[in-house]
Amino acid sequence: MSLARGFFAAAWALLPILTGPAARAQSTLPGHVDQGSDWTDPVRRAFYVQSQGSELMPLAWLKALKQPDGTPFLAGSLSRYGYLPNPDSRDDLPVGFTFAGPAGAEIAGMTCAACHTRQIMVDGTAYRIDGGPAIADFQSLLGDLDAAVGAILASEAAFEPFAKAVLGEAANDTDAVQNLTFFVKAWYDRYHTLMTRALPKTPWGPARLDAVGMIFNRVTGLDIGDPPNTMIPDNIRVADAPTRYPFLWNAWRQDRTQWPGFAENGNDSLAFSRNLGQVLGVFGRFHPRPDPFKVLLEYDYLSDNSANFNGLRLLEDAVKKIGPPRWRWGLQTTLVEQGKTIFERETSQGSCKGCHWPSPGARWPGEVETWKTPFRDVGTDSREHGIMQWRAKSGVLTGAQIPLVQAAPLKADNECAISILANSVAGSIIQSFNPLRTAPPGMAPPKLNLRALPQQLRSLANAFPKAGDQSCASNIEFGPYPYEARVLEGIWAAAPYLHNGSVATLADLLEKPDKRRPSFKIGSNYDIEAVGLAKEQTQFDYTLNTTDCTDRNSGNSRCGHDYGTDLTADEKKALLEYLKSL
Repeated sequence: MSLARGFFAAAWALLPILTGPAARAQSTLPGHVDQGSDWTDPVRRAFYVQSQGSELMPLAWLKALKQPDGTPFLAGSLSRYGYLPNPDSRDDLPVGFTFAGPAGAEIAGMTCAACHTRQIMVDGTAYRIDGGPAIADFQSLLGDLDAAVGAILASEAAFEPFAKAVLGEAANDTDAVQNLTFFVKAWYDRYHTLMTRALPKTPWGPARLDAVGMIFNRVTGLDIGDPPNTMIPDNIRVADAPTRYPFLWNAWRQDRTQWPGFAENGNDSLAFSRNLGQVLGVFGRFHPRPDPFKVLLEYDYLSDNSANFNGLRLLEDAVKKIGPPRWRWGLQTTLVEQGKTIFERETSQGSCKGCHWPSPGARWPGEVETWKTPFRDVGTDSREHGIMQWRAKSGVLTGAQIPLVQAAPLKADNECAISILANSVAGSIIQSFNPLRTAPPGMAPPKLNLRALPQQLRSLANAFPKAGDQSCASNIEFGPYPYEARVLEGIWAAAPYLHNGSVATLADLLEKPDKRRPSFKIGSNYDIEAVGLAKEQTQFDYTLNTTDCTDRNSGNSRCGHDYGTDLTADEKKALLEYLKSL
């Protein structure tokens, strides 16, 4: 049994049933914008709490932790970080935070709703936009959680109130306190190692995170080392290529996903691939080990894997029901029609419609036709493509190979991080679909025949880019640094703009890069004229400072996407009105 599995098993045994419901978050309920008839209240409420397998820490620990001033860490449903209160929660957990496990031994974790639910303020009124990019400060949450656990481990005196809150009467038992201390230290060793090595000194800030970098760090740095702690700290690198959260509506219709456009999309298996990587990034448990029966080549990907595949399926079903939000503040019909003409007008650079409106894409057997997702280099910030080239030690996965996703076995050293992730994700998905894993004890299940896999599973060959000797992931035929272009339905609700969130409003995006604001505050206050973040913000004390076209690789460059910048003021006004209507 690995230390991680033993940790959770013993932690569950230690945690008592906590009596008395926690006070629900008190807040003024927001208004909901219209997102289609399929997006009903029951579907929304289930989306907010459906577990996908994330295991951040035992719920009792999270509830017992304190802020430096002594107030509960969960106070206000983590609203200080921009997360949104969930009136249905009995534990003050915000939207997108949930738990799973036996009563009194639940493990808290995150789900996709935490990062893909947005709330904006217009004239003092709050509006909820489900599937919208969160305006949340994830880095501050991660860092403060690290500090909170470090504080209770600083001394026996500091640990005592935490132990009493978690153990109740058992806190008088020396052995129980020592066991709890052991498991908290084991948790902190791993978490603190990740935080101190991965979080950048210049913070991502609200509404942004380096998701790809943190997923690579999580899998290669914490999951695939030798037991008992399974870490390879040298694999963890600074995650300093922040991007804004994408919006979820229509995501399932794209034939490619991820900002660099590397992942094919369009059926359930590819959706599992897209979402399982996300689970691993937000503390899904994953510790592969050699498989004595060699059911799947030589590695048992599900030996210690917390992924909730049924939950992922339910979440994907919910995402398909999220419609683009509809503008609710009135539109000028004449301007909308003028803007539509501008949007569709062909120029020497093409048209807005050519990249940002549905056109037929791939169609997988038994699935609806996808929308083609163009991706090209339009001069925007290049830093995320550097993350795609990260290399790492393969640890216990050295020699692993799934022919569907990789031409050669994983090298022990200097292997592409994207290849390690591809084997981890594809291997987990294939084994989750294998009904032969339930062979009688002591009997070797028949080995999987990869060629006989269902068509949907064979499509995993397209889920990740094929790494070459010189490049881990390259789409050089589309330019050195291409990114995906989304269909612009609901784009009004997705500020800030560009893949790295370096432009505050759509009005700013229609200006030349040197005329765009070099810095702006981030928060939920919305400007419905400029369409995006209002100049004055009170939610966070944070200003994003961007760079110009002389430093395209800063991670914060506002350069690129010059389309529409030569329009007249009246044409820009009309185009903005049309974009509001989508």
